[in-house]
Amino acid sequence: MFSSYIVLLIVLAVLIAANLVYVFVSRKQPGKDYSSIGTRMKTWWGMFFIFCLATLFTPAVSLVSLMLLCFFALQEYFSMIRGTRKADRRLFLWAYLAIPVQFYWIYTGWYGMFIVFIPLYVFLVLPIPRLLGKGTFGFLRSVSSTQWGLMLMVFGLSHLAYFQFATPEFGGGLVLFLVVLTQINDVVHTLASLYFGKRKVVPTANPQLTWEGFVCAFIVTTGASLALAPYLTPFSPTAAAWFGALLALAGFFGSLTVSVLKRDLLVGDEDKASTLKKSYLSQIDSLTYTAPVFFHVVRYFFEFM
Repeated sequence: MFSSYIVLLIVLAVLIAANLVYVFVSRKQPGKDYSSIGTRMKTWWGMFFIFCLATLFTPAVSLVSLMLLCFFALQEYFSMIRGTRKADRRLFLWAYLAIPVQFYWIYTGWYGMFIVFIPLYVFLVLPIPRLLGKGTFGFLRSVSSTQWGLMLMVFGLSHLAYFQFATPEFGGGLVLFLVVLTQINDVVHTLASLYFGKRKVVPTANPQLTWEGFVCAFIVTTGASLALAPYLTPFSPTAAAWFGALLALAGFFGSLTVSVLKRDLLVGDEDKASTLKKSYLSQIDSLTYTAPVFFHVVRYFFEFM
């Protein structure tokens, strides 16, 4: 494995090169829609900044940054829920309060509480504010949609922060490996679908997801995993190939699930749907699946976690 500083310099060089290619291609082919790629570029720079803070200072800095990311993602998710009432907004407040508590378990390294706090304790306690609000109409929709948001935007993404506390030696490299492969998978899927994708997976929710794009992304992500693993992880080539395939599948289902979820919440509100295409949620949808899946598979099969 390379030094963390060398890895950051390599990532910086790749980001600069990717931005130059994006600018050149978007100007050369103005007829094609590369807006989603451009938005992802901004997300990549933000993630790179977080990695720099964690490497140069302390993992606690990246912990706070990722906590804020979860907050903004959850906020955008709640903004898509139509017809919210006072009782619902009280429920949202309790959901926001769960974020710092979840990240406190990460900071203390209490894995047992980290893994059950939102799926178990928050799940059981969350209905109480709604019940005290004396509102029965829409109870199931309100509580279940809030719990969905917490599971995806907080519980799923919070796994990114736990890597460096679970394995200080390999944590930074594993997170970088995870994020880079997830983004490669998304970008290749988008580009392949844009150029020669014909058979759409869910045309009503996300026309950018095609089966041709999925196959191309699967192959490229698996190959990228083999190329990056020796520099960022302790994985063998066989394990790297399996993890590349796993992340390609998890990223695909993450994008698919969040796309359908957004479509369901925003049906009949095309203006808001167009605005949220450039949101945090649209750029981290795959990570809501790849982060927890990758974390738990690594923890199950490798002793260093």
